[in-house]
Amino acid sequence: MREQAELDSVDWHILEELQNDATLPNRALAEIVGLAPSSCLQRVRRLRDLGVITGCHAVVDPATTGLPLEAVISVNVRPHTRSVVASFRAFVMAQPETRSIFHVSGQADFLIHIAVADSTHLQAFLMDKIASRTEVRNLTSSVVLERVETRALTPPATLRPKHRRRASGSAHPG
Repeated sequence: MREQAELDSVDWHILEELQNDATLPNRALAEIVGLAPSSCLQRVRRLRDLGVITGCHAVVDPATTGLPLEAVISVNVRPHTRSVVASFRAFVMAQPETRSIFHVSGQADFLIHIAVADSTHLQAFLMDKIASRTEVRNLTSSVVLERVETRALTPPATLRPKHRRRASGSAHPG
């Protein structure tokens, strides 16, 4: 497990802006967060080095690409061992229909978010790819009626820093 990074209010502001638009040029980002471009670039590099920023990607609308039907599949696997979990996770992530997978606690072992062309494609994915696996004990699928976009990760008010980090690492009110 990674150590928690120490983030100040400016770091969080940078993260919020980049989560909403990762294509922002450094100069524009620096202006928005109130830093000199060189200081902003150093902070973004630090956030990458710390593993806070792990990548940037384009958000694609599945419907405009011919995959308008999204579903969430709950799956139970047995035996629930590390090797079975790793193998199943790798298999699911290799499928072109898979958008994301979550290994969870509770009634299901996995929640799989997929995008498919139509109900026939959904049925084929469920029967031919998931249910046919020997480790799958049961599954249920739920068609997504509405997808609300993920919002930027922001700290709750109780955890939001009220200070800016100094270059030396000490903080002062700001």
